[in-house]
Amino acid sequence: MPDPAPDVDHLLDVAVAALGGSPREGQLRMAREVAGAIERGEHLMVQAGTGTGKSLGYLVPSVRHAVLAEERVVVSTATLALQRQVMTRDLPLVADALAPELPRRPRIALLKGWHNYVCVHKTAGGYPPDDQGMLFDLGDHGAAEHPATTEAPDAPEGGTPEKEPLGAQVVRLREWAEATDSGDRDDLVPGVTDRAWRQVSVTSLECLGQRCPMLEECFPERARAAARAADVVVTNHAMLGVAASGSPNVLPEHQVLVVDEAHELADRVTAQSTAEMSVGAVEHAGRMARRHGGVATTELDGAAAALGAALIHLPEGRFADGLPEGTRSAVAMVRDAARGLLTALRPEKPASGEAAPADSGLKIASSAVLALFEVADRMAADADDQRYTVLWCSRGERDGATRIYAAPLAVNGLIRTHLLSGRASVLTSATLSLGGEFRSMARAIGLEGAGEAAAATASAATTALAAPGGSEGTTPAAGAAASGSGSSAATTTLPWHGVDVGSPFDYPRQGILYIARRLPPPGREPATDAQLDEIAELVTAAGGRTLGLFSSRRAAVAVGEAMRERLDVPVLVQGEDQLPTLVRRFAEDEATCLFGTLSLWQGVDVPGRSNQLVLIDRIPFPRPDDPVRSARSEAVAAAGGNGFMSVAATHAALLLAQGAGRLIRSVDDRGVVAVLDPRLATARYGEFLARSLPAFWRTTDREVALGALRRLAAA
Repeated sequence: MPDPAPDVDHLLDVAVAALGGSPREGQLRMAREVAGAIERGEHLMVQAGTGTGKSLGYLVPSVRHAVLAEERVVVSTATLALQRQVMTRDLPLVADALAPELPRRPRIALLKGWHNYVCVHKTAGGYPPDDQGMLFDLGDHGAAEHPATTEAPDAPEGGTPEKEPLGAQVVRLREWAEATDSGDRDDLVPGVTDRAWRQVSVTSLECLGQRCPMLEECFPERARAAARAADVVVTNHAMLGVAASGSPNVLPEHQVLVVDEAHELADRVTAQSTAEMSVGAVEHAGRMARRHGGVATTELDGAAAALGAALIHLPEGRFADGLPEGTRSAVAMVRDAARGLLTALRPEKPASGEAAPADSGLKIASSAVLALFEVADRMAADADDQRYTVLWCSRGERDGATRIYAAPLAVNGLIRTHLLSGRASVLTSATLSLGGEFRSMARAIGLEGAGEAAAATASAATTALAAPGGSEGTTPAAGAAASGSGSSAATTTLPWHGVDVGSPFDYPRQGILYIARRLPPPGREPATDAQLDEIAELVTAAGGRTLGLFSSRRAAVAVGEAMRERLDVPVLVQGEDQLPTLVRRFAEDEATCLFGTLSLWQGVDVPGRSNQLVLIDRIPFPRPDDPVRSARSEAVAAAGGNGFMSVAATHAALLLAQGAGRLIRSVDDRGVVAVLDPRLATARYGEFLARSLPAFWRTTDREVALGALRRLAAA
């Protein structure tokens, strides 16, 4: 008979042996810390460097607790790749290995957003056919996916088939939909475009729910039923963003939350809580109301015209005092017209004793109008109700369309109230300690409360963000506005502690941090002549083998073109092919260089000799005109804190740590991280940023860096 309470050390040994691995000190320490925090009902921030094996470090104590305490654990990952790894390899392995050691076998489940599953009612012809005006179409209208849908789809990371006609994609997709057991978009290989996927899926707002005639076969309902019965549920940060934005029921009841890649959580919640409006979105809602609801849209059409006239001359940038009056009036017209349409689209009450008809077309129409109403209601609110909302205007680079946006000034209160309060949590990443301490990240995710000037916005996180939503099926953007947890939830500090369990890598011996102190500070140009000369010398010394991380696409392209002219090594630039293809080519040819922007800073894992030089062109501060971060910085400064350090420097420290972390990916790796921005060595904030990086041996001597690279290339 198995021991009813095996300790976490023993269970970790069992899991590691099943994986064919060997014990790691940092992994064991992490597992013990996680088990302790869960048992005490506390919040733990645990920094686990690359190579620690953090997945097993949190999965083993999570599975143990879930089975022994009969308390569900939700595990969230930042990317689909990590979600696949956890759900298809790590967690099943842990469940299989620990089953003989526990009173019963652990039950596991995967949960994604509604739109990630096939709708069997739609594939059976239960919905009207889609066209270019549908909600998730990015085609001829230039209107992006509507931001206020209840769950955002997770785009496949591998990209979509190149040059495959839409019709061929749809045929292949429908054949797969007839045979799939999961209905999960991630199981379709190769993938299809969003436009093709729309042909077989619906959003949760469009779903007929309990009135669907094919409810028993519904894939997302099955996934949710499995999650409600599971001990450990794997989901993603997009779903956490929905829950934090005021729709907590998208997750099953749980007593423990584990967040992997927790450094991305605040940005994901901010994105999920951001609302968008454009003339295209208004016209789309009107089109759906006419086509599928059979109602006249004269008032909404007039409001769309008024909005278009107001947006023509609207300047780009943030509006510190709310929308200009003319624009706000036009948005209010949209709100009032949408409200009237919601009444007109309300289904007639059935006769006594009769069931309400399941009208999928009417559901599509009403969901589109509801989403529009809630966004307009939020943006047209009075100035007092928008004190904690950031409003701005932007014109699309691809289509030139003018859009206005609304985002919460702070999301730490939302995270605290909807995700962390009332349960234990484990928040882990390779980059949680910034400047040598955890408090910056703790403030960003709502663990740290009042008493810190830099966290002044925390008390306002969910207070009157925008107008009330109130109706069933409220979209997350409006739900965030309506949740209003008040200041008390945002001004107390939850019981938490942070621990760094280290890394199996010997960073001072494996890597050099070279800061090009002799270069001039970077300016507005993509790259200076001095930078280009420095890059050419470094790449030549390395014999290629270079991952270039740039602050803008313009800089990556400019440097890529310059190096192709100067050097005799292959140079790949992000955007020239699908990212997985470029990374594979980079890894396969040691002489190749790969230059790119944000996706490369955080998403590349290339151990070995192909990656021995990581170039960083400048400190990755947010753009000065970034509306949300500039507003947060001003709010901190107004409260007496240092807005630059709390917002811009913290953002830069996180990205620098992520970028520098691309270099050492195994115990055998050696190389140089070269930062071409002298401010890392000369500015007052430079030491804060440098302390956020792995503990490389540091130098400002170019010859030292060049010599090390030449020796590595010749080895």
